[in-house]
Amino acid sequence: MSGDVGTVAIVEDDPIIGASLAQRFAIEGIATQWWRSGEEALAGFARHRPQLVVCDIRLPDLDGEALFGRSTRLLGPVPFLFITAFGDVEQAVRLVRAGAVGYITKPFAADELVAKLRDLMAAETARSDGSLGVSPAMRAIEVLLRRVARIDSHVLFLGESGVGKEVCARFLHAVSPRAEAPFVAVNCAAIPAELVESELFGHSGARSPAPSDVTPASPNGPGRAACSSTRWGSFPWPPRRSSSVSSRIAASIRWGGERALPFDARLICATNRDLEEAVTAGRFRADLDYRINVLPVRVPPLGERPEDIPLLLTRYLREFAARFEVPITGFAPAAEEAALEWSWPGNVRELVNRVERAVALAERPVIGPATCSRSWSAGVAAGSGAS
Repeated sequence: MSGDVGTVAIVEDDPIIGASLAQRFAIEGIATQWWRSGEEALAGFARHRPQLVVCDIRLPDLDGEALFGRSTRLLGPVPFLFITAFGDVEQAVRLVRAGAVGYITKPFAADELVAKLRDLMAAETARSDGSLGVSPAMRAIEVLLRRVARIDSHVLFLGESGVGKEVCARFLHAVSPRAEAPFVAVNCAAIPAELVESELFGHSGARSPAPSDVTPASPNGPGRAACSSTRWGSFPWPPRRSSSVSSRIAASIRWGGERALPFDARLICATNRDLEEAVTAGRFRADLDYRINVLPVRVPPLGERPEDIPLLLTRYLREFAARFEVPITGFAPAAEEAALEWSWPGNVRELVNRVERAVALAERPVIGPATCSRSWSAGVAAGSGAS
């Protein structure tokens, strides 16, 4: 599911009202999607996650209440603003109590609706302090993670390699009630196939020389029972289709165990693959997808959020300058310009690599394009600015 950050979804079957709202929002600079039925909206939501939904309560196939319930399960806590006739106010109030952000009654002035939308979108954005980035995309992700932090539903991060999925996962843990509990990172691809379940969930007695009732296999391992924690998992690809890991994720059963142990953890997973396509093609277990893909969050590639590049350059320059104990103060404008022009196919991971290299090779306090990698400096005359 991609994130159409800053996009307002309109769900309205009336062609005149829907067209006029879409046109007015466009004039106001608000990106929109217009769906004419509840099922059409749900199909669209499965592909694109809007920042806010403006929804008529009376639709030809679903009423607003049914759409709201199904959308919440699909999208997570996306703000819904309902349009209602006077006779449906009671239902609208019930929806607000269920979590909708508000309602507006017909007939309404377009200016009133636009003002309300801007207030709601500003309130969502204001809840971001830029911890994950200053781009609209990362601010929206930060707002979403702060909203879901208080619940224990499993989260699945989607996105290319190196975009910062683990950074987002650690942020989610840090702002959650589990912040004082362990954040346990597990790379299943690095664990031998025959030991994956034992390492994740522990084992009991059968593995010599371990004593009986060992949970997990190592004292500080990820499967520790009776512990409030967050598990961050990176699964091998292709997944081991014959493994029973998917069922054990739900049950957290020790290998060889005979008694239940208390378990309290949120599961956070990540992949750079298209799981929907993989499930359809039979390359990924549908039951595992059902267990881990509760709240999907797509982290966009760095090339789609250039506003974050200067922030990341400065953040990692300071980190490496302090680590290497060198007096580097910043990048020359030409170097930053080159960084903004580069597509960053390796995403944030590539940027970190380039900044570390630049700091390590720099001979002057200000890093210029000549010190940066050739790819970073593409299109910039070598030697311009400081070296």
